[in-house]
Amino acid sequence: MSSTMARSLPTEIPDVDPDGAVSRKPGLVVLSSGGEVVHSVGLGKQSAIQALVRDPEWVASIRGGRLVAMTVNGSKLVLLWTDLTDGAMLTVSEAPGDTVLEFIHSVDFAYDIFEHLLSNPFDAMTVVDTDAIVRFISPIHENFFRQRHGEGYGRPVQKMIENTRLHQVVQSGKAEVGHIQRMNGSNRVVSRTPIYRGKKIVGAIGRIMFKGPEQLEKLNQEINSLESEVKFYRREAEAMRRNEYGLESIIGSSRSISDLKNDIVRIAPLDVPVLVCGESGSGKELVAQALHRISSRRNNNMIMINAAALPSTLVESELFGYSAGAFTGAHQKGHPGKFEQANGGSLFLDEIGDMPLDVQAKLLRVLQDGSVEKLGSTRSIKVDFRLISATNRNLEEMIRENDFRLDLYYRISPVVLHVPPLRDRLEDIPALADEFLRNFAERHDRPVCSLSAEVISLLQSHNWPGNVRQLKHEVERAAIFSNGGVIEAHLLQRSLHGGGLAAIPDRPIAGVAASNDLQLKDHMQKVEDVVIENAMQRLNGNKKRVAEELGISRSYLYKKLAGIGVDLN
Repeated sequence: MSSTMARSLPTEIPDVDPDGAVSRKPGLVVLSSGGEVVHSVGLGKQSAIQALVRDPEWVASIRGGRLVAMTVNGSKLVLLWTDLTDGAMLTVSEAPGDTVLEFIHSVDFAYDIFEHLLSNPFDAMTVVDTDAIVRFISPIHENFFRQRHGEGYGRPVQKMIENTRLHQVVQSGKAEVGHIQRMNGSNRVVSRTPIYRGKKIVGAIGRIMFKGPEQLEKLNQEINSLESEVKFYRREAEAMRRNEYGLESIIGSSRSISDLKNDIVRIAPLDVPVLVCGESGSGKELVAQALHRISSRRNNNMIMINAAALPSTLVESELFGYSAGAFTGAHQKGHPGKFEQANGGSLFLDEIGDMPLDVQAKLLRVLQDGSVEKLGSTRSIKVDFRLISATNRNLEEMIRENDFRLDLYYRISPVVLHVPPLRDRLEDIPALADEFLRNFAERHDRPVCSLSAEVISLLQSHNWPGNVRQLKHEVERAAIFSNGGVIEAHLLQRSLHGGGLAAIPDRPIAGVAASNDLQLKDHMQKVEDVVIENAMQRLNGNKKRVAEELGISRSYLYKKLAGIGVDLN
């Protein structure tokens, strides 16, 4: 009888003891070398078991697999075959559970799996009973503790294994997985698991991963690296949660920034398109975020698009979306475009001055119709979003040169906000720098640095062509080289080496007399005065056009004109 035949025996074999009672005791059958039954007891005395051990085919089958499961008279049994010197022995017992019975019944090599689990050289096992008495130790574990085979059986586990907690796991019933345990001068990764029969604890198993110290050290390094990374991202997420990009994210109390904040508060609730103008790095995106956060659309999405990065070949699929099967490679469920994603919220078009003309035409069509039509679809979808655009370009000049559509300009600019450059609000530098240093310290779990008075003066004497973004980078670079505390001038100069304050050339400026008695800040103010006076003369005193051409706020222009004695009336 093959192993397949053994598993296909009748699901239930009724049998009784010779006295008529059904036997439930674990059994044993001993056979001679010729296959004759020499002795039997318990379940082994049942006639069904006796018939099986006399069947040569069945004997050949179980001798190969050694384990077989079957049901006899309502009892689920497990049979184990063992060859002896002068015969063989069959032990018969009730299965400890349906899972064990199913495993043995389904797997021909179940015995080999048990043998592997109990003798695996890389995964040692210790078994204790409810009194924390050792009942089994894997051979590899015995070698590790320099014990003879079976020497530890029957002894308390605390006296056998250094720093064990198996006795506590047996008492608490709580598993401990992936702990580090020190044994024989080595660190090992261990797991301790209580074993239940029903709701009752019957013992516990301790398993030890026997890996080399190099492998353990590598694992520790990977874990430490991952923990550091998780901490960093937690700090990043916490910083993002605290910063909702409202007005408080626009740092500064200068006149120009105060005016800008007041304008934002007045404009945000009106739900009209806004064009945000300003130099690169001056904070146009923060203005757009603030407009969205204090508007009636704040609970919906704000979708951001870099208009300069939109390729003409993909602009329709990105902005309008596409239906299922619209083109080869399209997602089978289709894809919503940016316009549709912004429905009910705000759409921020950054660098709109760099948008190609053909893309401008497609954008204009959406703004006029208030609807989009996906690629591959004939149905229009109504969209309702608040458009916020930003640019560092002079759009009026671009219109004159036919690089920007006049009709699109009128659509995007009912309201225009000008973000002042950092050089026009130097008094905000201390507050900006403090905020950047605080955020830097939080992100990287470092002490918060501060700036010396000399450094603040140095920062306020710079022209800042990169505006607030440049200030942030320079301050953070100085913080990297700082040991905490106060950032001194030499650290800032080190961070700016080759392209910062130290690289400003000393050359004469047309229209401004050179003087060794003036500081750089004074020279800059004189340059501004000359530029403003020239613009006023060229534009016949039209203050609005002067402010727009120079990219400054009208309030700042009035302040400068008053300083150089120009009549404001």
